Amino acid sequence: MEVSWALLANAVIAGLLLGGFYAAMSVGISISFGMLDVVNIAHPAFIILGSYIAYIVNERFGFDPIVVSVAASPLFFLLGMVLYRIYYICFERRGQESLRGLAFFFGILFITEVALVLIFGVDYRMVSTRYGDVTWRAGEVDFPMRLVVPFLVSMVMVVGVQLFLTRTFFGRAVLAVAQDQLALRLMGVNPVRVKELAFALSIATAGVAGAFLIVIQPVQPAIGREFIGLVFAVCVLGGMGSILGTLLGALVLGLAESFTSTFFGPSWAPAVSFGLLLATLAFRPSGILGR
Repeated sequence: MEVSWALLANAVIAGLLLGGFYAAMSVGISISFGMLDVVNIAHPAFIILGSYIAYIVNERFGFDPIVVSVAASPLFFLLGMVLYRIYYICFERRGQESLRGLAFFFGILFITEVALVLIFGVDYRMVSTRYGDVTWRAGEVDFPMRLVVPFLVSMVMVVGVQLFLTRTFFGRAVLAVAQDQLALRLMGVNPVRVKELAFALSIATAGVAGAFLIVIQPVQPAIGREFIGLVFAVCVLGGMGSILGTLLGALVLGLAESFTSTFFGPSWAPAVSFGLLLATLAFRPSGILGR
């Protein structure tokens, strides 16, 4: 099969832009699952919730969805604090976080989806932006702005989270909380408070990623379930607890899906992507940048 340079270049660009979006969706899972050992399978539900908040404000006031999501991120942060406090009191403090905690987050996922269905129905919703239908072209290579803008903001968010976790005392406490809570207590740090704030940060990133999603494609309440496997796959592929690994894993997964969709058809993309994950785990179980 003869492959043109333009087709190959467009597949690479699309894969990288898609990977940036995957990184934004998965960075919160890298924090909650990779660093805090909290298996938050409801993470995609908060992404969809962020999409609908961006949709409501965009429809009524015309504000850009990404600007709305950044402005609403403190609300998601507070929501994350409340959820973790409930999770800790009901499950983690009693040592029942493994199975019952998982059921708790599954219930949150189900309740959020049902609530959105009751309020908005099952129809797909979309937003209007000034750049949604704009495509920049460099020769034969296309740069669709509905992918480029979320990619750029995603990179800022992921790099910002990485710098925060590696350059601040609180960030280093988050990195240490899953390894040695006793040492943190001896330093005068409350591990529960650290985990509460870190979990809240993961939910805040999900809300911002929700705006990226509705800019890229229309959404409906049940679409979040499609991303449960993907966000955990990116987290494991990149390396548990590694933000840069999550970014790298997301880019690899985005490229794999883009090449597969371009040359073999979109129906093969999920199989190849998760096949790549299994191959990585077979040869490097800790992930690409795992410790």
